Parts: sequence; C-alpha cells; structure tokens
Amino acid sequence: MKVLDLVQDGSFKVLNEGNNLEREIRAPYCCDLLSVAMGRMPADSAWVTVMGNINTLAVATLADAACIILAEGSHLDDPALNKAKQQEITVFETELPIFEAAFIVYQKLHA
Repeated sequence: MKVLDLVQDGSFKVLNEGNNLEREIRAPYCCDLLSVAMGRMPADSAWVTVMGNINTLAVATLADAACIILAEGSHLDDPALNKAKQQEITVFETELPIFEAAFIVYQKLHA
C-alpha cells in the first residue's frame, strides 16, 4: 500500500500532503515516546502517535517513516504544521484511538 492510498480512501483526515505519495507503507508503528520511536521504528512505517509537535516531524524524518497519523484527536501545532509543509511530510489525523488507527493501516496492508 502506498501513502497515496491512505490519502485517497478517506480513512484519515489529511493535514498535509507531502511529496512522497508513491512511497510504500510496510507496517503501522505505534509509539508516543519519541526516543523509543527514533530507535525502533522500522523504515517505511505509518507512525501512529498523539505527539503533534515539531519534534515528531524530526523523529519521523530520522526514522524514515512513510507518514504520520495523529490519533485520539491530536493535531499538529502551528510550528509543526509549517514544518510539515516545508519538508513535505504527509500527516494525517483521526479521532480514533491509536490501536484502531494502526489496525486500519494493518487491514489495508493485508487485504
């Protein structure tokens, strides 16, 4: 599944559409502790978190995440949204709990 598939299917609200829409998503990854995510997140993950600040974008870039999904009604703060636009990082948001958001990605990967 590609990032574009998540953009088009409407499962999550698109906060910022990056330049990586053809990038493959290999797995969902759930973690809110940035230092753990930075060290353990597999590349090409759809990272599901509630952390909506500029540090989240830095970790996503360092860990080579395919996209970010903000769960539980979390939003990007203004500096983070501006940085996501500048760096062309695809970011989604949803009201769903973290597990349910990740499970949607998992189901789409294994459909």
